[in-house]
Amino acid sequence: MLTTIGFDADDTLWANEAYFRLTEDRFTDLLADYTEAPHLKERLLEAERRNLARYGFGVKGFTLSMIETAIEVTEARVPASVLAEILAAGRDILDHPVDLLPHARATVETLSATHRVLLITKGDLLDQERKLAASGLGDLFHGVEIVSDKTPAVYARIFARHGQGAAQGMMVGNSMKSDVLPILSAGGWGVHVPHGEIWALEHADPPDGHARFHTLPDLGTLPQLVASIAAGGTAS
Repeated sequence: MLTTIGFDADDTLWANEAYFRLTEDRFTDLLADYTEAPHLKERLLEAERRNLARYGFGVKGFTLSMIETAIEVTEARVPASVLAEILAAGRDILDHPVDLLPHARATVETLSATHRVLLITKGDLLDQERKLAASGLGDLFHGVEIVSDKTPAVYARIFARHGQGAAQGMMVGNSMKSDVLPILSAGGWGVHVPHGEIWALEHADPPDGHARFHTLPDLGTLPQLVASIAAGGTAS
């Protein structure tokens, strides 16, 4: 029944969100001498929300949102030198080494021997390609899909193209909103593997009671869950 397994990338296979949160702190420090506007991080989040349709997900959209917010909250008085430092902060995220999370390599290797395994991630194409190359995991995947967003229709197309359809597919990731709920709507299995702090725009309530929803403490227990599903079990 289960033939194809998709893995999210950021904060599922390697660390990511922590670098954005550190950059947020750097952003507020840079603006401290130029504005008394309260709730700078909330203002930044509002800009990110507005700009998703324009810039999509990823570091470049985040950097542009920081620049936009800096101009807004300082009423265009922010110095060019500060804007340059904000750009440098965005580049620092892009240049950060890829740190694999525990069990990532071993789990992908194990499951690639028995199932078709896919990398399904959203965000900036060049950045995601860079991180995949740096991770050393690229050769383990039977297919790689870098998409602008994750929706039931996107998952249906991907699992039809690379497998036997969404009904025989599983998506594994840290985001309830992007990795779990859409694949469940498409008819597949959704496995939530929480990791650290999640971006506010990725929050969603778990689908408690759904027969194909599972949550795991880490990737190391995923092969056991897959084996249980193959045997007709209901491990969670």
